[in-house]
Amino acid sequence: MFDAAEIVNILLNGWVISATLFIVSSGLSIVFGVSRISNFAHGSLYMLGAYIAYSTVHALPRSGYSFIVATLVTALAVGLVGLLIEVSIFRRLYRVPHHLQLIATFGIFLIVRDVALITWGPQELFSPRVPGLAGAVDILGQAFPAYNLVLIGAAVVILIVLQWVFQRTRWGVLLRAATQDRDMVAALGVDQKWLFTGVFVLSAMLAGLAGALDAPRLPASLGMDINVIIEAFAVVVIGGMGSIVGCFLASLLVGILTAVSTIFIPQLTLALVFVVMALVLVVRPQGFFGKNAGASWEDPGEPEHGTHERADLSRRGWVILLALACLLPAVLPAYWLDTLIETLILMFVAWSFYFMAGPGGMMSFGQAAFFGIGVYTPALLHHYYGTHMITGLVAAPIAAGLAALAVSWFAVRLSGIYFAMLTLAFAQIVWSVVFQWFDLTNGELGILNLWPDPWASDRRVFYFLTLTITAAGIAALRHVVASPFGYSLRAGRDSERRAEATGINVRRQKSIAFALAGMLSGLAGGLMLYLKGSAFPSYLDIGTSFDVFVMALLGGLQSLNGPIIGAVIYRVLKTLLQTYVEHWNIIMGTALILLSLFMPRGLSPLIERFSARRSGKLT
Repeated sequence: MFDAAEIVNILLNGWVISATLFIVSSGLSIVFGVSRISNFAHGSLYMLGAYIAYSTVHALPRSGYSFIVATLVTALAVGLVGLLIEVSIFRRLYRVPHHLQLIATFGIFLIVRDVALITWGPQELFSPRVPGLAGAVDILGQAFPAYNLVLIGAAVVILIVLQWVFQRTRWGVLLRAATQDRDMVAALGVDQKWLFTGVFVLSAMLAGLAGALDAPRLPASLGMDINVIIEAFAVVVIGGMGSIVGCFLASLLVGILTAVSTIFIPQLTLALVFVVMALVLVVRPQGFFGKNAGASWEDPGEPEHGTHERADLSRRGWVILLALACLLPAVLPAYWLDTLIETLILMFVAWSFYFMAGPGGMMSFGQAAFFGIGVYTPALLHHYYGTHMITGLVAAPIAAGLAALAVSWFAVRLSGIYFAMLTLAFAQIVWSVVFQWFDLTNGELGILNLWPDPWASDRRVFYFLTLTITAAGIAALRHVVASPFGYSLRAGRDSERRAEATGINVRRQKSIAFALAGMLSGLAGGLMLYLKGSAFPSYLDIGTSFDVFVMALLGGLQSLNGPIIGAVIYRVLKTLLQTYVEHWNIIMGTALILLSLFMPRGLSPLIERFSARRSGKLT
């Protein structure tokens, strides 16, 4: 049993965890509440804050004042970075669909990470302790770091200041008004352009300030951006988008849950936060204190099927490409053959995502969950029961499909950003369990030596197996898209009320589509397992979901061929850049930003226009 002093110590540790998390999350919440942008690059600004604080502290004389100066300089420097990002990129994205905003912020995330790598290197950098605050204080007989009390106090002060700004200043009133109705604010003559710029700069300064305050406690490292942004999204969802008080209370809840679970249920420390996030989304999607603002995402548009003649030409073209694909194993070296197999698998996953996001209008942030279930189901069956490849490839889509069906029962009741966040929460729960349940999954060490059966051990045989499954799966999905079910799915996407009025059960149709997409992603995961010969938690992390997201949108959601084109171009480009360019993230991030700004419909329309021009159909 714990006595009162130990309980207080646990609660204080939870408050420390929540302190900087609140400062980061408050900036993210403000930006979303006013501009409706889900800024995935917000964690990058936090990371920059930690690095800049490290460099500034080492450049100044060692004293307590140098830490204060470094913190202020860091906040201003990161605010300036935020200003440059907003003026050059975000100002062009406020009226575009949310998925394009997300791609652009992911591009910024990649660029900032490589800039940090070039500037500070890959190693962890430890800032010195703050003079005068390096010791501990006695609280009910328990030693508690003195600097942690400063973090708690800083979070409370920032909460008070932000509340005063939003409640007592004209600028704050305008921000609250923009959160409720941006168009009305514009009609009253308010220049939204500079209002949004001010919000983004404030958000960036808060992220930089959080990074600077965390620098004496945690080392500055390249991975801290992704770690904090996922938890920040959870806090914003739980507290309510745009609510500072909700953000504070949600961060406190997350911090205490983390501190308590670390002691009592360490296997679920990471998952517990996202379980709470999922429950909040199911029961009260707008969060504890949030309004129902920014819930709907702009419609990605209906796929273009074209005329019958054009469809015949497309069919003949794909037959030719399949014939060429059958010849490639004879000429490709082993490395590029493996790359081609992986591209086919990712193409399969991208098409399953397109099936949800295009005809279904369901933008998922958690497709990696079903892909990862497809990886781990046959891996665990082999590890514990010695099953073979065929059994694994049958079990993978069944397990992933059942999981998707269960999630869909809750997810299809939501729409827009709330749907996306619920799928993200589920993906993070699955990833957390796989990562932390060491006794079952071997954790980050993975499950190794899982190779195809002897008859498929030759890479060329496995290539043809993958090609056959991928081609058959995509052909089946194309048939479903063109079937009455596909048209009813698009009807529900375009106008749920009208579709329901005609007798279509929209939720049931979406649930079936969601489960089908999850099942096929699981089958792709099974193929990936036997290609790589191992199962690791990285197959379930958010990076995999973003790769799938980008591949589908790179090709374009308005074309049936978009996911195929996007997967091929993205995978080949990424492989070439990783092979021949040291800091390839800068190039990839720039390409994603340009895609968002200048090619909102992806590459498919450009390719189809070029083909039409070559054939003389377009002048």
